[in-house]
Amino acid sequence: MWCALALFFTSAFLVASAQAVPNPFNVTGNTAVDDPTMCQDKHGTFFVFSTAQGISIRTSPDLVNWTLIGTVWPEGANWTDPYTRTSNGTLWAPDCTYLNEEFILYYSASTSGSQNSAIFLAKSETGLPGSWVNHGLVTSTSSANDYNVDGLSSPKIGADAIHPACKVGEEWFLSFGSFWTGIKLVSLDPNTGLLKDSTMTSLAERSMSAGVVEASVIFELGSYFYLFTSWDKCCLGVNSTYNIRVGRGTNVKGPYVDQDNVDLLAGGGTLVLARHGNIIGPGGQDLQLINGNPILVYHYYTPTGSYLGINNLDFSSGWPIVK
Repeated sequence: MWCALALFFTSAFLVASAQAVPNPFNVTGNTAVDDPTMCQDKHGTFFVFSTAQGISIRTSPDLVNWTLIGTVWPEGANWTDPYTRTSNGTLWAPDCTYLNEEFILYYSASTSGSQNSAIFLAKSETGLPGSWVNHGLVTSTSSANDYNVDGLSSPKIGADAIHPACKVGEEWFLSFGSFWTGIKLVSLDPNTGLLKDSTMTSLAERSMSAGVVEASVIFELGSYFYLFTSWDKCCLGVNSTYNIRVGRGTNVKGPYVDQDNVDLLAGGGTLVLARHGNIIGPGGQDLQLINGNPILVYHYYTPTGSYLGINNLDFSSGWPIVK
């Protein structure tokens, strides 16, 4: 996600669509994903990790042709069972960073509608199935909290411990949250990848539409930090109402405002991408900078399933426009 570094980009993705609301680029192979996050390794191979039992791993040499190669935890992850409430349960909304020739993966464990949620950390030198090392619990929530850290999009602390997204720079941060009191930000210790302290900052919250705001990603470009979130209902197939929103600020800790200068803590959020044609419920997004070109990675629904979406983003106006 926003902490991943990318070095390669295929020229086919640099051609902007002339459509008012462009469709995702054509991708082939196994592209049936939910909540995708993307990394690129030192060899130029692209990895997409997504919600699944054990967390699915797909690779591509060119962002076009994708192959499912297995899972992060092929033998299961029994330390997550207290949060998924089953053996080898589905793990949600991973967030990948590739830094210093190492894959860093945050992911969440929960059940739908529950605040019994947690975010965990894993690392790998290759990103391949079975190569991952469990680095333990990052944070968790329960019904005693007013937020959640579970993972339909981006986990929140003081909200719900899901949907984590890591930002790496001079300092490390983790944003997360879903429903309840919205998107939260915490500081990480760059030496361990775990929490640096207990300080938590609120970044975005909604009172409308059952307060659904999740899948946070912070993307730094130029003078601004851009906070992307997903609004409304995910994971309902063609009945999904997911859509991608954005606000920006000059400090990673906020405040973030939309194009109408409405604070994201007051329900603000400029629309980036919503349903159009047969592209239903786009969300669960990640962002990457590839050869200097920002791209948006997300899932969307059609009558036949949930699929990987990739589009260019144009920030020339100061706000992201899907191309």
